[in-house]
Amino acid sequence: MYISGILNTTPMILPPQETKIAYADLLDVAAIPYQKNEVVAPPLEARAINVLDLKTGTQLYSKNADEKKSIGSITKLITALIILEENDLTETVTISTRAAAAEGSTMWLRQGEKITVENLLYSMLIHSANDATYGLAEHNAGSIEKFVDKMNKKAQFMELKNTKFSNPAGFDDANNYSNANDIGTLSRIAYKKPFIRRVASIKNMEVRSINNTVHKLESTNNLLGLDPRVKGLKTGHTREAGFSFVSVATSERGNDIITVILDSPARFTETQKLIDWVFANFVW
Repeated sequence: MYISGILNTTPMILPPQETKIAYADLLDVAAIPYQKNEVVAPPLEARAINVLDLKTGTQLYSKNADEKKSIGSITKLITALIILEENDLTETVTISTRAAAAEGSTMWLRQGEKITVENLLYSMLIHSANDATYGLAEHNAGSIEKFVDKMNKKAQFMELKNTKFSNPAGFDDANNYSNANDIGTLSRIAYKKPFIRRVASIKNMEVRSINNTVHKLESTNNLLGLDPRVKGLKTGHTREAGFSFVSVATSERGNDIITVILDSPARFTETQKLIDWVFANFVW
């Protein structure tokens, strides 16, 4: 190469690959958020809490995050992951008697109704429809029981060490539980899926079955459209779980966090208080 008009015949020596990796690691470390002052988190009544930086996974706050809890429909996040990884969105699902009879929140599917995987995923993630969830599980594995086996293997693969599933929808059961730490990990993984990211921000929509039946969907996330920082993610509610909520929120500077609130008397209000506190007191 030329240096000041003189031809330099000395070969260029590139830094070793290890040097490049180390430099990339330094860039990641620089992005880790830190608390800029000593302001403590607001007092919240939720039984368990976990707050993470979405990009790095850094824990910003926790309360009883290791405590085993029923998690309700937050369970549907792992169901969605399996379906997205193993099924095509255009596949047609025929609703069984068992799926049509699912209790709790439903989209009112009928036995024999035919509908795409994509529309059932919309219904499960937006409307938290249990009949859609059971339809997807049966379509994927042939039975609910076989799908539950997949759920537990997936949880082990993701190193959710304090999580176990007994059904794909999150119904109360002694063998369907997790904790705030594991839910934070699950939520980070789920939110990396472009489909889940997009659907989590939808407030309401309509889907149509192949039989031409229209189903209206409305999000169970009351903060969508109300708080512009909130982009998702999933609610949960059963008698044992109480009212729970996993949110993804973005600051004015584009920093993303995940908040996990389990068993709260005011899950949306307490989520907003957490978001306010984090964005006011942490620097990226």
